Amino acid sequence: MSDYLKHECGVALIRLLKPIEFYEEKYGTWMYGFNKLYLLLEKQHNRGQEGAGIACVSLKAAPGTEYIARERAIGSGAIQEVFKSAHDAINKTPVATPFENVPFRGEAYIGHLRYSTTGRRGISYIHPFLRRNNWRSRSLLICGNFNLTNVDEVFEQLVHQGQHPRLYSDTLMMLELMGNYLDREVQHLYELYKFKFSDGDSLNRKIAENIDLAHVLRRSSKSWDGGYVICGITGNTDMFAFRDPNGIRPAFYYHDDEIAIVASERPVIQTVMNVGVEDVSELPPGQAFIVRQDGQIYQEQIQEPRNLTPCSFERIYFSRGSDTDIYQERKTLGRSLINPILKAIDHDLENTVFSFIPNTAEVAYFGMMESFEKYLSEQKKNLIKSAADNLSEEELDRILSMHIRQEKVAIKDIKLRTFIAEGVSRDDLAAHVYDITYGSIRPKTDNLVVIDDSIVRGTTLKQSIIKILDRLKPKKIVIVSSSPQVRYPDCYGIDMNRMDEFVAFQAAIQLLKENNLRKVIDETYQKCKAQVHLPKEQVVNHVKAIYEPFSQETLTAKIAEILTPEGTSSEVCLVFQSLEGLHQACPNHCGDWYFSGNYPTPGGNKVVNLAYIKYYEEKEQ
Repeated sequence: MSDYLKHECGVALIRLLKPIEFYEEKYGTWMYGFNKLYLLLEKQHNRGQEGAGIACVSLKAAPGTEYIARERAIGSGAIQEVFKSAHDAINKTPVATPFENVPFRGEAYIGHLRYSTTGRRGISYIHPFLRRNNWRSRSLLICGNFNLTNVDEVFEQLVHQGQHPRLYSDTLMMLELMGNYLDREVQHLYELYKFKFSDGDSLNRKIAENIDLAHVLRRSSKSWDGGYVICGITGNTDMFAFRDPNGIRPAFYYHDDEIAIVASERPVIQTVMNVGVEDVSELPPGQAFIVRQDGQIYQEQIQEPRNLTPCSFERIYFSRGSDTDIYQERKTLGRSLINPILKAIDHDLENTVFSFIPNTAEVAYFGMMESFEKYLSEQKKNLIKSAADNLSEEELDRILSMHIRQEKVAIKDIKLRTFIAEGVSRDDLAAHVYDITYGSIRPKTDNLVVIDDSIVRGTTLKQSIIKILDRLKPKKIVIVSSSPQVRYPDCYGIDMNRMDEFVAFQAAIQLLKENNLRKVIDETYQKCKAQVHLPKEQVVNHVKAIYEPFSQETLTAKIAEILTPEGTSSEVCLVFQSLEGLHQACPNHCGDWYFSGNYPTPGGNKVVNLAYIKYYEEKEQ
């Protein structure tokens, strides 16, 4: 993606199902689970580079010693930092220390990679969050890949219970909400068994054996609105991963008789455990994957599935392209664009060069090239058939030599530190983020078709890519997006929350003003404003009205106009994927609210209206 987007976080959970001594004997180290956690996080580093955190719970730690070890760090090198800190803690442990008291030597591990979509940064926002207690059964670690749309409601729920939340953070609120219901569950079991057991150890074991995590999750999540995968470990090493009932955020799991694992992406587990695609399962929407203290594994429906809308951006861009299904879906996205591209270049394949914007658009590029190779083969066949016996040797050679011209035109050279400059000088630096391959096209003769996986803000296209492509002096520059126009903000974990950041929205606003339809802008504001105090279940997405007067072709032409830098000598044209093409390529991931405005939860409609109100009051009033 040429536009830099922060997005979903990454999660990792590990539960060892045999005594630690088993792994020492079989694998030569007690750090088997610890090392697997490191690999799971490294293989998901694309999902979060603002911070990382890890934790371990030891079932056998003696009283008087810490049974939960945790390390967190901020920055792009956080993974290495937290594991170095953990190794340092392990190596500083006195030689005479019993094995069960060594930090990070335990049965359950949790890890997290963070990207902030709220602007809140600092170590206090890094997962996993921890709720400590001297009673193991009441301690709780959680991390997640999520965003709640109704944080205000959850906050009020906590206050109503008598709590005093320390931060206005959805993660902390979820921790306290679950912690409260876990306390109630433990207290209920305590009252049930306290007269049947004479000593604390026996009573605690009985409580731990009977905690119903599914019940805790069911009560805690009743009011949540958003997309989420919440993972957690209790002080008793009970482990869970819970996915939202709309299936917006992804989660996958694997288990055998030695280990149980949860991660945000399937190929990560396949690589780390060296297993096949058929061995890794996707956690169904609304379900929890639970591993009890005794190693019993089960799944339970926490919330009934509703309006299933798994995130399509996961398939287009965020998830690793090494997943077998995602790889094919991205190729299909590229294949489906052949007709609008042919129209854009007037079917002139002989004078067209194809390329892609590194590096995430590469797979869609392969699919696009497959479709053009197939198309050209049909063209060759028809030419040969139509000529029949009158085909000369030279003409046959000419037809057979026809080929799709492909070049690596755009090269992402270095990550320039553009923040050190301001204004015009910053834009000038940004223009050099990419470089070009000189001599790859014929000036003033060739069209240049370049595919990107999506166009959100268009900033890098305007400030850098189109400028450098124009140095090659093509007759026409065609920028192709393998995804549809991004028109609406995300509220489930992607850093797309301001209306005026979307170039499609900018184009629609300009067209409304140019066509004397200013009243649509004002009326939309009034309608959004009138819904501010309504319950989220009654809110309608009125922002759709901004786009309704215009066809996709009209909006696309305006976007091209906006993104064409002043002084560009080549004609600039854009091609966007259609919604139908997206759904055909990704049939099982129909979450398309950023393209269509069809939010899967009531809170989504409230978020988009509030985003428009904020835009209007800042820019239009």
